[in-house]
Amino acid sequence: MAPVKMYTTLVCPYCIRAKMLLKQRGVAEIEEIRVDLDPAEREAMMNMTGRRTVPQIFIGDTHVGGCDDLVALDQRGGLMPLLQSS
Repeated sequence: MAPVKMYTTLVCPYCIRAKMLLKQRGVAEIEEIRVDLDPAEREAMMNMTGRRTVPQIFIGDTHVGGCDDLVALDQRGGLMPLLQSS
């Protein structure tokens, strides 16, 4: 399974929802980067994605986007193939 990295904050319902969906799809481990604890990480996230909001989700080298983007990817059948590519 492809590695999953997610930029998050502690009290983010969208982060929780995204993590739940990924776990339902068989993701056992998510590298979680808390941008609320380290402003430099938020800056790095913004430089990589052009976005300020969390979550920002990467599967392998692919930037999926936020929670709504992840759900849309799953609904159109693209999430599992992306997770299984490694």
